[in-house]
Formats: sequence, C-alpha cells, structure tokens
Amino acid sequence: ILQGNLKETLFEWPEKKGNGEMIKKSERVLRENHCAYINDSIGLHRVENISHTETAVSLHLYSPPFDSCNTFDQRTGHKHKVKMTFYSQFGERTLCATAVPQENN
Repeated sequence: ILQGNLKETLFEWPEKKGNGEMIKKSERVLRENHCAYINDSIGLHRVENISHTETAVSLHLYSPPFDSCNTFDQRTGHKHKVKMTFYSQFGERTLCATAVPQENN
C-alpha cells in the first residue's frame, strides 16, 4: 500500500450456479507500506478504501500478466468477465491510457 489504508475482504468461491450471497471468510486492514498477496486457492477478494475523506493508493502486480478477469456480484455470486486495461506495458503507455484527461497523469 503506497498511501493510506485499505480493507481487504476475502470470500469463498461461489457455487457454479451463483445463486446465493457470497460467503465472507475474513477481513483485514492493509496499512500503508505493507503488502498483501492473493491467488485463486486463497479465494476471492475485495479491496476498498476504508476512509471517506483520505486518499488511498495501491500498486497491483500480476505475474504472469492477464488480459481479463472475473468480477462477482456479492449478493448473488454471479460472475462477469471483464477486460483489463493497463497504463503501460513493457515501459510504453497503452492506447487506453491516452484517453485519460491530462490532469490525471
């Protein structure tokens, strides 16, 4: 965590049918200057800023890189495949990043 604090909530993998609320396994606070790790055998996770007034910044590293992932509806367990976007790849800015307003760069 580069700045602030984030809350990580771990969930069990939902049933294949995805017909019920997802089961929460645990919660923890990820503090500034600390790191965390997850993989599919651990479960699914949600990471959120616990403050409504303070900024939080996190850096996510994926190895090997991937171009899509699944998001899950916590209330139903239904999954939805989404395309990943990247600020840069191999040291070069990606096309998606050029659409970001300059004041955010």
